[in-house]
Amino acid sequence: MGHTIGDILIKGKGNKSHNKTDYPFKPITPSTIEDTGLKQVFIEDLICKILLYHSSLSGVQLSRIICLPMHILEPIVYELKQRLILSYKSLAGINDFHYVLTESGNKKAILAREFTNYQGPAPVTYKQYINSVERQSLKNENPTYDYLTHAFKGLELSSDLYNMIGPAINSGRGMFIYGKPGNGKTEIGIRLSKCFKEHIYIPQSILIDGQLIQLYDPQCHHKIDDDSNISEHDPRWLKIERPSVVVGGEMDLESLEIGYNPHTKICEGPLQMKGNNGILLIDDFGRQRVSPEQILNRWILPLEKNIDYLTLPNGTKIKVPFNALLVFCSNLDPTNILDEALLRRIPYKIFMDGPDNDAFLRIFQYNAKKMSISYDPECVDYLIKNHFQGTRPMRGCHPRDILQQLKNIARFEGNEPCMTTEGVDRAAQLYFSTTGT
Repeated sequence: MGHTIGDILIKGKGNKSHNKTDYPFKPITPSTIEDTGLKQVFIEDLICKILLYHSSLSGVQLSRIICLPMHILEPIVYELKQRLILSYKSLAGINDFHYVLTESGNKKAILAREFTNYQGPAPVTYKQYINSVERQSLKNENPTYDYLTHAFKGLELSSDLYNMIGPAINSGRGMFIYGKPGNGKTEIGIRLSKCFKEHIYIPQSILIDGQLIQLYDPQCHHKIDDDSNISEHDPRWLKIERPSVVVGGEMDLESLEIGYNPHTKICEGPLQMKGNNGILLIDDFGRQRVSPEQILNRWILPLEKNIDYLTLPNGTKIKVPFNALLVFCSNLDPTNILDEALLRRIPYKIFMDGPDNDAFLRIFQYNAKKMSISYDPECVDYLIKNHFQGTRPMRGCHPRDILQQLKNIARFEGNEPCMTTEGVDRAAQLYFSTTGT
């Protein structure tokens, strides 16, 4: 029997935020140390490392950095003082003090730093993370035509294309979008995450088998304001837009493994973990530093079983959920770069053709309005007859790029951009003369 994400979901007691009857998923602030799933010694070490870096902090300041409530930290800090690990420096308000490390505390902090120099929010446990991935899965939703039209607003797409993309995203499985360059393949791939509910929660960091993995990446995860009662939201978790993780020709197989910084002794989540509950887009597929076969072979198990196997720095193998919609975008025909066995594992192949004449005109109108350039249909007809018909195929990017050329010419000459036959000739010559396409 194949493994699914449910197979690796560890059930049991824990933070009430992980009760599966709660929907939609929202992490609730823990009430006790037991709710965090962390051992007290881990929190003690984190407090000491933070104080070693900051020299002195109040209890409230520690609470904000560690993202745990004061009623959890207070007894821990009090015990550390009783053990002569911490001492009071001064009052910091009602029932609060500024804390500093003692000599013993400094030794404890330095020793803890040998294991990991992490000094941020307390991590969530792996059990809690797995549960959050399942609860927020793309497969729990069924985007309809209306969801797609909202997500792709401003793009000129045919109804046939909508009818191909819709079933693909509802499947939650792999998708291959291919066709000539300049027709919007990458833009569609990036926007796929907007076909689903607009936010999820992710932990800032995860504790797995004693190893700390930072998951939040500001380049992949875009935070959004949570207007709910902050006391009900566990601040160890961040509310974000569904991720759209995009990688191109720079991708290699190492980026799909857990990263490790030997200086800070902190791990970083791989691309597929950062893309969980969102989109993982491999752009310009076939032009990576590794072969298409190597990349696809790496995805065979995740695509079929929704799990992946990763190795921690200590050598431990772990099973992690794979819950990202894997999208490949390429200018190359997939039948030319992949064999039948690999193609079968990407069940949706979507060809994107260039726009027809009517669609080209609509794209031109849309971009002219967006760039505040008065649209002249006669100039566009002139452009098509003299620079496209019998010369080159139309691409979805051409209207935007030619209008940008007009804008740059006008800016150089100190004029307001406008459409003229002379202007579009100059723009086309600049844009097409060296490539012919």
